[in-house]
Amino acid sequence: MLLFDCATPRGWQEITGKSFPSNCWTIEDNCLKALVRADGFQDMRTVETFRSFDLRFDWKLLERGNSGVKYKIQKVDEWVNAEGRQARARGLEYQLADDKDPDAASDPRRVAGSLYSLIAPSPRVPPRIGAFNESRIVATGKHVEHWLNGQRVVVFETDAPEVEKLLRSDMAADDHGAIHEEGPISLQNHSAETWFRNIRIKRL
Repeated sequence: MLLFDCATPRGWQEITGKSFPSNCWTIEDNCLKALVRADGFQDMRTVETFRSFDLRFDWKLLERGNSGVKYKIQKVDEWVNAEGRQARARGLEYQLADDKDPDAASDPRRVAGSLYSLIAPSPRVPPRIGAFNESRIVATGKHVEHWLNGQRVVVFETDAPEVEKLLRSDMAADDHGAIHEEGPISLQNHSAETWFRNIRIKRL
């Protein structure tokens, strides 16, 4: 199933549920593109939600770029700072980054393909910067795999202690201990130009 029709934002909305955030996202060259702005950044999400799935997408970053694809989302944060209104998904993140990005360079668990801040990719596959990369997230029950440019780079179980701890740290205060196993797919705007295309998903 296609999640993006290459022409309209149908099926996508701001992470808080508001309409498509055209202030910091656009459609360009058949891609969903994150824009660099000075008045705030909001993540996007699919209208539909998913539990077990095979998600595939192409993405492109420029030098020192940073972004991510989030899933198993536990909550949404919204705040205003000197840069404007911010809205972020909190959950598991497939990291997208140039190896030269300061955040990625600080920790191998923050390079492209990683489970952000938790599991480094093995093997490590340097992304193609300025060109499209192919990524895949396979979530079957509690089993999850990250793939990058044809290689499986991360494998884990969501009930592993360190993963469950991360999910619980992202939970809303009123969730009463229940981790959300189903949720939308979210694209991050991390104040870097990022292109997404060929976004498709299969329910498992």
